[in-house]
Amino acid sequence: MDASRAWLAAVAVVFAGAATPLVAHHAFAAEFDANKPVTLTGAVSKVEWINPHSWLTIEVPNPKTGKPETWRIEMGAPNQLLRRGWTRTTVAIGTRVTVEGYRAKDGSNTANGGNITLGDGRKLFVGSSGTGAPYDKKQ
Repeated sequence: MDASRAWLAAVAVVFAGAATPLVAHHAFAAEFDANKPVTLTGAVSKVEWINPHSWLTIEVPNPKTGKPETWRIEMGAPNQLLRRGWTRTTVAIGTRVTVEGYRAKDGSNTANGGNITLGDGRKLFVGSSGTGAPYDKKQ
């Protein structure tokens, strides 16, 4: 391969990489509001063990209408949850939980989770450490 073709191939690789969307680990303040704490109680409808954050989806009754609203709770990475005592079977679909966390800045039904209390009273920390979340200061 001559030098001009090698240069063109290198440029193509750079542009292809630039076109690929990046999923970055973000700071708490980029997405969540420390001045909007939430406490949500509802039934688990989905648990996603994915990187960089696991997600818990719960159905929470709207306090005004009683109709269920879907809330997505951002948690730490699967490895963090495992180190804190979680397993893939810790929270089964349908389990009632109470989540303490902070609401998304965009007002969506999304929150960054801090503690989750299970029906048997066990409390598990589910946040991502080191993101600047208010619970980082308490740990």
